[in-house]
Amino acid sequence: MGRITQRFVQELKPKKARYVVWCSDLKGFGVRISPTGSKSYIVQYRVDGKERKATIGKSDKFKAEAARRTAQSLLGSAARGVDEVEVKQIESQAPTVRDLADKFKAEYVPYHLKPSTQADYTRSIDKFIVPELGDEKVADLTRQKIASFHHDLASTPYQANRVLGTLSIMLTQAEVWGMRKEEQNPCLRVKRFREKKRERFLSKEEFGRLSDALNDEAEEAPIAAAAFRLLILTGCRLGEIQKLEWDDVDYQRREIRIPEAKSKTGSRTVYLSEQGVRVLKGIPRLPDNPYVIHGRIAGSYLTDLQKPWRRVRKAAKLEDVRIHDLRHSFAANAASQGLSLPMIGKLLGHTQAQTTARYAHLAADPVRKANADVAKQIAESMELE
Repeated sequence: MGRITQRFVQELKPKKARYVVWCSDLKGFGVRISPTGSKSYIVQYRVDGKERKATIGKSDKFKAEAARRTAQSLLGSAARGVDEVEVKQIESQAPTVRDLADKFKAEYVPYHLKPSTQADYTRSIDKFIVPELGDEKVADLTRQKIASFHHDLASTPYQANRVLGTLSIMLTQAEVWGMRKEEQNPCLRVKRFREKKRERFLSKEEFGRLSDALNDEAEEAPIAAAAFRLLILTGCRLGEIQKLEWDDVDYQRREIRIPEAKSKTGSRTVYLSEQGVRVLKGIPRLPDNPYVIHGRIAGSYLTDLQKPWRRVRKAAKLEDVRIHDLRHSFAANAASQGLSLPMIGKLLGHTQAQTTARYAHLAADPVRKANADVAKQIAESMELE
């Protein structure tokens, strides 16, 4: 026994068996020497009647005074009834955001989300949430940390808001699983970015250029060209056409019945025009494939429509047009023909009126024209200029 100092520890010699030397002036602080000569600082204390012994670290990593300060902290906490080693062990075992993400993807996503939404959530988790927050303890996430994370994605506001929404649902579920205290979701009251809805509608002249480009594309990729024509003629979402199966097509009733699993807003019926029927009948039906827009692999649908779309829009000189803009253009044409917003919403499969409201200004165009025609006729009768 002696006062443990740097020099004192250096002079300790190994023996045939491991032994411990305790400090003479700090009870519970010691050095353990192994037969190989390895020396480790240790601390021994009692909490709630239970004796604990913890290793502080090896002498080649810790100076004696640093080890003494650590021992003093542990012994002081033990005197107050707190076991710092146990607390740290519990903290080290606490679930991280990465742990939550794995559990969320395995136990929540497949059972509570539609397939199309599953892909969006998984992308947000794997590309943004885990890389940035994966090592954070779930219980330690603060609103300030979440706000900073959200702000770092400010250059893509729509995406930032979707990622925040995914994280919010994850943390609400963490409360259900006991990973966080209830009603303490740090995503709440983090202000979302303002989103400006992108409006891009094809004009009559642009539709003509697109038609020519699709005719050329049909020679190289007829199935992709057919998919784009169906999107144009039905106003369907990409996934609804991409995953369309022949069993969902009813030629007699001229309908496409989209099941709940393949639609963002639940099962719905899409009515086919004569032109839409012709496009469908022009697609070869493969005996080993249930999909209309079939891929090269047997039994699969065509997974990549972005590459052929880039060719088509370049050929049509419409490089700012996305595939989803074909759906907007369908709605814009419906509005310009004087169809009511509820009718347009029915055509598009909207479940909420505010989703269709973005086309309100277009729906007003036929009314405006009618008003101008009536006023013009009255003015002519009154010989007004």
